[in-house]
Amino acid sequence: MSEAAPPVKTIKTPMRLEFQYTAGVATSRFLRGIAQGKILGQRCPSCGKVYVPPRGSCPRCAVATEQEVECSDKGTVVTFAIVRVPSESLDVPLPFACVHVLLDGADVPFFSVVQECPLEQVRIGMRVQAVWVPKEELAPTLQSIKWFRPIDEPDVPFEKLQEHL
Repeated sequence: MSEAAPPVKTIKTPMRLEFQYTAGVATSRFLRGIAQGKILGQRCPSCGKVYVPPRGSCPRCAVATEQEVECSDKGTVVTFAIVRVPSESLDVPLPFACVHVLLDGADVPFFSVVQECPLEQVRIGMRVQAVWVPKEELAPTLQSIKWFRPIDEPDVPFEKLQEHL
């Protein structure tokens, strides 16, 4: 009887995924706001939570969200990861910090990147602000926000953020 071959631990293979996304009413309004340099969310009429980007309905209450809310482009890092693998869709040098930012006025973290600070200084509770492309380059795309950068405001204590993780 022959010995069993060792288990396969990794496989390297090129991969590419292409898809088309059609923005609905809520996302279209959100992207038109981005093109004006505004971050728009929607408030649930039942629980009062503000979703950014808006989804058109509250996933918790299963009701339509139609009330628009303009949120700040400032927020707080609620979680982060250091990325060391390149991506075709991001034009930032490696390594970089990928973050979830809880925007002021929102109840759901917003996915982005932090730049303009050493990676070892990125932390949960850090206050940040969006860095926008120049006004003449604003477009209905999330690429209108280049990244977030730290601002000179005190960190938010973890206890105030834990429900948003």
